[in-house]
Amino acid sequence: MTDAEIEAAVRSDPDWAEVEPIDWCKAEVVTPPKKQAISIRLDQDLIDYFKAQGPGYQRRINAVLRSYVKQRKAG
Repeated sequence: MTDAEIEAAVRSDPDWAEVEPIDWCKAEVVTPPKKQAISIRLDQDLIDYFKAQGPGYQRRINAVLRSYVKQRKAG
């Protein structure tokens, strides 16, 4: 299919009627900061909570800590 045919098919699809196009010209490439492996002691209930949310629990713990730091710096 050509780009024009794809656009026409999307426009005629009722499931896409309410989806607004994304303007990617303002998108930024974000390189995540380098991670450093450390050893940290956390309460077991905290570990259990984050692990229960599924894969990526360390990434979520990192996000919570980053949010905390951001809030402290702003205040």
